[in-house]
Amino acid sequence: MILTINSGSTSVKLAAFETDGALQRLRSEQHGGTNLDAAQLLSEFIGGLPHPVATVTHRVVHGGTRFTRPTAIDAPMLRALEELAPLAPLHNPPAMRWIAAAQQICPDARHIAVFDTGYFAQLPPVAARYAIPDSIGASLGVRRYGFHGIAHEAMWRRWCELTPELPEGGRLISLQLGGGCSIAAIARGRPLDISMGFSPLEGLVMATRAGDIDAAIVPYLERRLNVPAADIVSRLNHESGLLGLSGTTGDMNALLADSSAHARFAVEFYCYRASKYLGAFCAVLGGCDGIVFGGGVGEHAPRVRESILSNLRWAGIELDSDANRLATGGEARLHTEASAAGIYALRVDEETSLARAALA
Repeated sequence: MILTINSGSTSVKLAAFETDGALQRLRSEQHGGTNLDAAQLLSEFIGGLPHPVATVTHRVVHGGTRFTRPTAIDAPMLRALEELAPLAPLHNPPAMRWIAAAQQICPDARHIAVFDTGYFAQLPPVAARYAIPDSIGASLGVRRYGFHGIAHEAMWRRWCELTPELPEGGRLISLQLGGGCSIAAIARGRPLDISMGFSPLEGLVMATRAGDIDAAIVPYLERRLNVPAADIVSRLNHESGLLGLSGTTGDMNALLADSSAHARFAVEFYCYRASKYLGAFCAVLGGCDGIVFGGGVGEHAPRVRESILSNLRWAGIELDSDANRLATGGEARLHTEASAAGIYALRVDEETSLARAALA
């Protein structure tokens, strides 16, 4: 029996898989909130399983350059994860709390970490580096790591199943749009670029994260507000993005239902940034065979998908308006027959990917 723990910044997904032959999902559940009782939720979940848990697989957002593959969890590894926590302050600390709780409740199980950065460990140098000297760059671990790798790989795998005529999926652009947001350019399974970089703060506008900003803003605000740089970075993580633009909420559903000018602008800005990256990644790939949307927003918000894709008609990419409007959950084909690229909304199955990694 494999237990997967997929902890995010504001939620956790638990799933249990039988491993007798092919993987079979026996049970899954999701909980939202920032103050979840990990020990209680795990105890209740495991108590309903028919067999003891032999392996626990944990999603960990940041593995740095050291952890690029699924790795057994031990004391030295946990110390290394603590050192990486400042690079993913919204994600790594919660993951470590879930690891501690799971080790306490399942002391005889094998615990394995699977890293969101792992899928992007071999990015081309032009996508992985920043234009800074090695003395303050690569030698200090300052590079573009990329995140949401488990989700992007899961979307690529499903895309390959949907398009067997394309060798290894061809040229795919995947958008993971939830509380955190990212977009990846994937050529025949190999990631060529990703919007998130050194930390999950870079790239697209997110629920509470700013995405791309000029680095000079941080010391400028540090001086003007007379607060430490860490406080500025915290505000960029927790008080920015859709929340900062709207002044009310980071919840896309609430903003779509709000007719105020601030809410409309927040949604417009969010879609503009995604559309800009989408055009750039078409250039990175030299064209596009497919675009897939995953995550809570990507799967459930037709207006957002339509706005992001509206400026791509020049590339022959055509959204079926009726199909898109009806797609508010689950898997759906969204492109017209004449479209130069396939478009799908996908349900991202990170838990199966975690279980596969445990078996591997």
